[in-house]
Amino acid sequence: MRKRILVQVPLGMLLVAALSLAQNKNQQDKNHNDAFIRGSGSESRLAQEVRHQLVMLPYYSVFDDLAFRVDGSTVTLLGAVVNPVLKSDAGNVVKRIEGVTDVKNEIKVLPLSPMDNQIRRAMARAIYGDPQIGDRYGYQALPSIHIIVENGHVTLEGVVANQMDKNLIGIRANSVPNVFSVQNNLQVEGS
Repeated sequence: MRKRILVQVPLGMLLVAALSLAQNKNQQDKNHNDAFIRGSGSESRLAQEVRHQLVMLPYYSVFDDLAFRVDGSTVTLLGAVVNPVLKSDAGNVVKRIEGVTDVKNEIKVLPLSPMDNQIRRAMARAIYGDPQIGDRYGYQALPSIHIIVENGHVTLEGVVANQMDKNLIGIRANSVPNVFSVQNNLQVEGS
């Protein structure tokens, strides 16, 4: 028979630990390049090639978020994908780039879920079906607004032209039924 041991931790210590964890996560999130966002003119040749190779992957869609970080000749792949093949394909194409010596593939494969698939379709209809949004952002080979759904929680990633578009997309996303939460991480161009 197992005994349960209860450990009392002061609430203040838990809050400090949680805050520290959240700050570390935010620092990690800001220290990467999204594959579907055009890089700056000062971006290194290696970063440009990594971005190009990731965007050209055949299974990359608006329901995936591919990002990367370049540290010298080491490339760290980040993000979340629906299809496990996309994770392995991303690692394989980046390994073949001239100048890359090591690839750390930290891409998360989202769990298979019929409910999440239903939410993805409903989100895409709500966002890209709106004429104010769909006409400007939806008619591209790889639209700039990505919808990541994990266990009923939605994260919006990408770039929009202005704050009004970001707010409108957030409102449309929050109107979709069966969603537990919506995290609007859309960036406004030029800010």
